[in-house]
Amino acid sequence: MLVQKYKDMLSGKSVIRELSEFATARGQEIGYENVFDYSLGNPSVPVPQAFTDEMIHMLTDRESNALHGYSPSLGITGVREAVAASLEKRFGLPYRKEHIFMASGAAGALAHAFRLVTEPGDEILTFAPYFPEYGPYVNLTGAVLKVVPPDTESFQIHFGKFEEMLTGKVMAVLINTPNNPSGVAYSAATLRKLADLLREKSAEYGHTIYLISDEPYREIVFSGVEAPCVSAFYDDTIMCYSFSKSLSIPGERIGYVAVNPRCRDAETMVNMCGQISRGTGHNCPPSIIQLAVAKVLDQTADLSVYETNMEILYRELVDLGFTCVKPGGTFYIFPKALEEDARAFCRKALDYDLVLVPGDTFGAPGYFRMAYCIATEKVERSLKALRRFVEETYR
Repeated sequence: MLVQKYKDMLSGKSVIRELSEFATARGQEIGYENVFDYSLGNPSVPVPQAFTDEMIHMLTDRESNALHGYSPSLGITGVREAVAASLEKRFGLPYRKEHIFMASGAAGALAHAFRLVTEPGDEILTFAPYFPEYGPYVNLTGAVLKVVPPDTESFQIHFGKFEEMLTGKVMAVLINTPNNPSGVAYSAATLRKLADLLREKSAEYGHTIYLISDEPYREIVFSGVEAPCVSAFYDDTIMCYSFSKSLSIPGERIGYVAVNPRCRDAETMVNMCGQISRGTGHNCPPSIIQLAVAKVLDQTADLSVYETNMEILYRELVDLGFTCVKPGGTFYIFPKALEEDARAFCRKALDYDLVLVPGDTFGAPGYFRMAYCIATEKVERSLKALRRFVEETYR
């Protein structure tokens, strides 16, 4: 007998993926260059040359078994040491390899983090707008994801609603900064207030409330924007990182769990990740990719195009009358639709070959997301279609 819960999920596929598939099909009809596809957050800039050079060097000069054999359960020791040293140098926290677990991207890191600190029936809180895959990521562990409504004025945390929902059943709070889909980075003031509240409620309820920080966009922060290290504010933080966006290698599925060295039982938690892998079939990411990223930990792809694209779109959207919080990072912008039903708004945009994602799926009805990780030239050409859509449909 097939498992019903997974069969049921077939009727609730990712809206983002469905729109991306539509864009691909439409591109076969009219040429993909004529489809203004803002659906999928797939990095658009080349990988750093140093990463490519290291891959070539290893494939040419290194012994093949070392590159393609199994790594240890927690990841390659030298790679974990290099990650820890990089984090210590950058953020001033005493990370060591014992605090690092190599994972298959941020999704793999989150899968381990949730299982570290929750039992079936426990609650994890996150904040809208949020990445919709958090739902299956959490709920399929047996824990329950609950979503705090958004503060649409700033897309910082709505602390009033958060305090109402922060009950004794909550074992972890999940944040994503800079945020997908809003592009907003949580300020030091927001993180300080969050940390103070978690310490207060942990003491009140008699158990630790862990802070799980999903950080795949950590390196995509725009000029003049504050994006402080989350772990510096709260000892019981589990950082989940991915190199997908910083190095433009999402298909390589590489990231890590970094447990704050000040967290009680930090080393035990990392060792537990190795045991969690046994139950999830994770069994460590590819050795060659671990070794390659260890050589470029303090480098990124040329991420400047994302800020360029953001500025172009933000100016145009505001000029057209959209309400929009200016992004501080990522490659997303999250304006308010020009009608209450964002799904209808996005359907109408398809007539102009504009592929936009309604905000309902992110927990923020009435808004829509644009993933502007596309060529700047295409962003500029899309403005004509955007203006025509707004003028002909809403004026």
